[in-house]
Amino acid sequence: MKSYLCFVVLLAGIWTVGCANTEEVKDERLSAQMSEVSEDETGELTEKGSEYFSEIKEKKILVAPEGAALEERILTPEGYFRTEAEAGSLKEFLRNYPMKAQDSPVLLYDGSEKRNQKAHAAVFALPLENEDLQQCADSVMRVYAEYFWETGQYQRIAFHFVNGFWAEYLKWRDGNRIVVSGNDVSWSKTASYDDSYDNFVQYLRIVFAYAGTLSMDEESGPIDLKDARAGDVFLKAGSPGHVVMIVDVCENNTGDRAFLLAQGYMPAQEFHLLNNPEHEGDPWYYDEEVVYPFSTPEYTFEEGSLRRLNY
Repeated sequence: MKSYLCFVVLLAGIWTVGCANTEEVKDERLSAQMSEVSEDETGELTEKGSEYFSEIKEKKILVAPEGAALEERILTPEGYFRTEAEAGSLKEFLRNYPMKAQDSPVLLYDGSEKRNQKAHAAVFALPLENEDLQQCADSVMRVYAEYFWETGQYQRIAFHFVNGFWAEYLKWRDGNRIVVSGNDVSWSKTASYDDSYDNFVQYLRIVFAYAGTLSMDEESGPIDLKDARAGDVFLKAGSPGHVVMIVDVCENNTGDRAFLLAQGYMPAQEFHLLNNPEHEGDPWYYDEEVVYPFSTPEYTFEEGSLRRLNY
């Protein structure tokens, strides 16, 4: 189990994303695809056409099973397009992040399957530690840390512990190690310089042990839904609390937007893209559907929970 240095009761903002009804869109797409099914001269579906019809009915309309990365796996709704992503941005990093094979189960830290396998549309190939450390807030921190690591922004890899201690990766890289004694935390120079990925992971394991939604709440501020972007979170601080992350955004020509949400959870488990309970086969959450209390498949957020992290 994860340990915490101290707990200060904080009233956390809580935020949400909702989902628009896209049944008409899906019906139109299905009709268009059905019109391509071949018929024999009697007007009956051929064997090939019948199989195609069954496949179309059963598949998730906005999920492309062969897509290797998030952008390829999840299609945009009809009339929507992904917003521009600057080169080297977190948005680009997330869109290009590798996904596990479609229909992969969400695994727990010990390799067993999570009990609820109906909440996710896809699973990110994000590394997971083999202890109950990388839970919901930790998964979000891991995404940010991996992004900063890959883009060489090492000075930005730093997180607060629940008690306020500032854990900087650069100090860890230089050979300093974190010493915890009760609620007291300090640095001690006990190792040599090590810029390896394995040492980076060891740093993250310490962060996961002593940071969480309470510290994340202190490292973030509330934002409006209209300003939300990839990397923002719906956050309920507590012990336990919960957090889900916006991992992509799309919009249409009139400015309506939709979001993809992802989470880790407890016990520690793989980072996964959430389904939208409002419409099967379409994991996007549409801004006009945001009504509080806002429910994702496994958590409900109250108004004010949408926040931007100061990473």
